[in-house]
Amino acid sequence: MQQSIDGKKICQENGADGIGLYLAEPHDAQAQIRVLDTVDASRRLGRVAFADHDARLLAAPAAAAKIIASTRRRALAALALEAVGVASHALELGVEHAKTREQFGRPIGVYQAVSHPLADTYIDTELARSIAYWAAWCVSENDEEAPIAAAAAKSYSGDVAVSACERAIQVLGGIGFTWEHVLHRYYKRALWIQAHGGYPRELRAKVAAWLLDR
Repeated sequence: MQQSIDGKKICQENGADGIGLYLAEPHDAQAQIRVLDTVDASRRLGRVAFADHDARLLAAPAAAAKIIASTRRRALAALALEAVGVASHALELGVEHAKTREQFGRPIGVYQAVSHPLADTYIDTELARSIAYWAAWCVSENDEEAPIAAAAAKSYSGDVAVSACERAIQVLGGIGFTWEHVLHRYYKRALWIQAHGGYPRELRAKVAAWLLDR
């Protein structure tokens, strides 16, 4: 986890006593920040390396665990909402193309091979929206189900965003993945969301364990 505040970096680091939160300053010659290559270049991730004396401890492991857990719940809920936005716009792009692109003298949207995947995307997106709203409410109200709601929302919404973009790319005949069309950026963001914070299968396993233990 890394958060920027006034040019400084708040990082989690595994120390001798566990994971703590530290404040590292980029201008410090001892702190090394390396930007990582990811599928979505518009949202950067980095790795910060420093020795004990290069950063100031903000929260010891006991306190840091609570802060990290709370931050993670909010991050997962936010990613779920963003994924819904990505899926919604991918659907809009696909529907608009299906209405205006003609083949054999008719809009391609009249053909079931085009309209049915778009209908599936609509159903999936609305369900993802409902789950994401539930997660946002739980996190906002500090509800006891917030960890599970956030995990469920992010796991489902991330998959929906990826599927929505892939279907839209097929509707657009592949042009959606070219640099000339904006859809490829939404697809890369969807893949980033799907992977960040744990792949869907990992989050679903957490939800399943919670349900079975009730």
